[in-house]
This record gives sequence, C-alpha cells and structure tokens, in this order.
Amino acid sequence: MTAPPPPLGLLAELTHRCPLRCPYCSNPVELSRASAELDTESWGRVFREAAALGVLQLHLSGGEPAARRDLPELVAHAARAGLYSNLITSGVLLDAPRMKALADAGLDHVQLSVQDAEEGSADRIGGLRGGHARKLAFAEAVQAAGLPLTLNAVVHRQNLDRLPELIELAITLGAGRLEVAHVQYYGWALRNRDALLPSRAQLEAATRTVTEARERLRGELVIDYVVPDYYARRPKACMGGWGRSFMAVSPAGRVLPCHAAESLPNFDFPNVRDASLADIWTHSEAFQRFRGTTWMPEPCQGCEHRERDWGGCRCQAFALTGDAANTDPACAHSPHHHLLDLAVQEASSATGDFTYREMPKLPSAV
Repeated sequence: MTAPPPPLGLLAELTHRCPLRCPYCSNPVELSRASAELDTESWGRVFREAAALGVLQLHLSGGEPAARRDLPELVAHAARAGLYSNLITSGVLLDAPRMKALADAGLDHVQLSVQDAEEGSADRIGGLRGGHARKLAFAEAVQAAGLPLTLNAVVHRQNLDRLPELIELAITLGAGRLEVAHVQYYGWALRNRDALLPSRAQLEAATRTVTEARERLRGELVIDYVVPDYYARRPKACMGGWGRSFMAVSPAGRVLPCHAAESLPNFDFPNVRDASLADIWTHSEAFQRFRGTTWMPEPCQGCEHRERDWGGCRCQAFALTGDAANTDPACAHSPHHHLLDLAVQEASSATGDFTYREMPKLPSAV
C-alpha cells in the first residue's frame, strides 16, 4: 500500500470536562476522567510530531478546553511548533484576562459555540443557567484581543426556527464566519435523536434561510452549512475520508480517524504514549482498515462516487446498522437507507425530554 498523504488537521481533545451538559455533545458516551488526560509536555510532543508529519491546523477542543489550567502553555507549544491554532470553546470559563493570555501565547483563532439566540432556550439546551450571557461577554473579549471569531451554531428541532436570529447574533458579535451545523447523530446525540431531529419542513426552511443570508451578507459574513444525513440521498465524505486528511487525539491519548470513532467496537486505537503520530498515521491497522476503497462492499465498490464520498460515515453505519463496514445508510443505494425514514417517523411523534451529557460518577467508598 502506498503511503497516505499527510493529514492537514489535528483535533486535540484536551479534556472531556465541561460545565455544559449539551444533549448533542460529540464526545463519547464513556467520558475520560481528568486523571487519564495527557499532561502538558505530552501534548507539546504531540504538537511537534504533528507539525513534522505535515499538519497545518490544530483545533484545541474538548469537552471544554479552558477547563485545563495549562491552556496558555498548550497554545504556546502549538505556536512554537508552527501550527495554526483554533480554540473550539463554549466560552463560559474564559474572561478577558484569560483571553488576552491566550492571545499573547500565540492563539490564532477562536470558534465559539452557542446553543440558541434566545437566552432561556440556550441555557436550557446547554444545561447551565447564565451560560448564554457568559458567551456574549466572552465574544467581546475575543474582539478586544484582536482575534478572528467563528460562531458555531449547532441546530436541531428545538432551535432551528430561530436560525434568522442566530445569523443576526453572529453579525452582532463581530464574527467573520458562522457555522450552521445540524446535529450529527452518534454518541450523546444518538441518545437524544427523537428530541433533536428536525422535520423536513424545518430543514427546507433553514436551507432557504441560509441561501438568502449568504447572498445578503456576501462580503460581511461567511456561512458554512452542514446538513443532517437523515434526509440525504448521498453520503458526505466524513472528515474527508477515513484516515485521509484528519486525525484526532482523545484526552487519554488515543489517536482516532475521526472524533467519534471511539464509538466503534473491535478497534484497538493506538495511543501517543506508545507510538509516534507518524507511525500511527502510516502503519496502524485502525487507520488502514477503512482507508481508500478496497474495503468497500457493494454497492460502494462499483460506485462512480466512491473516491468522492469514500463510503460516507463509518460511525453512522455502525450506529444504524450495527456494522461499521456497511454502506452508509445516508446513501440512497444502501440496503439500509430505509432506516433513516423510520428514524424520521419515530422522531416526528416523540415528545421525550433530553438525556443530558454527564460525567461518570466516582464509585462510592467502601
């Protein structure tokens, strides 16, 4: 097998700790404790190895990365390695002095998540009273520090009707980019699918809103739009294809082809404590298993799109069919495509509440 091209991006999940309890959180259901997290120097080594491998962009995420007190030191490690650093944050643990410290350490960009444009709904979805107000104050601190800001609005059934207000919020906060990201259903979001999955009418209205706003705000605000697969007929090239352009490192050091891959069974994901990023990227069985096209079943194997969508999402295939090697049900040619229709029907009549993201409780003393 020829050596793969180098990855362009690395997602560093610094911690699973977070004061928010979002029911669509992309972290695995089994969360890592602080005691299992890589230390500062280990992350610094990972960043140097990433730069040597060819990574250009480093995304510092969590959980909430600001839960780590050494975040400025980690940013400084990234800057010394020559990586462009993007902080993906809820903003609720950061204030103006901490933001300035991060900027002084070499941070390049901030991506701030919001749960809604309306305060009461935003705090209910995030599970933290006063969280929305803290986010607005943090956005001002980003502007004061002179860093570019992206607003990340995760949208779903319970906030999608306020998409116009979310777009206006991005302008008010001085964001140069807005990511309108429909929930992707694995991990915590899969547990909450019936409460989150929008109707087709909501999706179509949102698409019209984004199309109009892109034209109206051309040159003022860039809008990225990530749609849910449950109404699709063609799958997306998940993370650019398994093991092709992206890698993630979990808080405990496991290296993954995508941030949700820990949901897949029968994988022994390698760890940066035991091997270099270069060796993991090039030689590990976990990265090679679904890389390229030779692993694909029919109808993917004979499909003209196989080197465009790379088989779609392995985590979604597993979540819906029980086998990560199956054709992604988002594809209309998948024998499992009907499962998406069933999920939409179930969600349309559901009235359940959220199951909030929670850290595991420590066992009782004996």
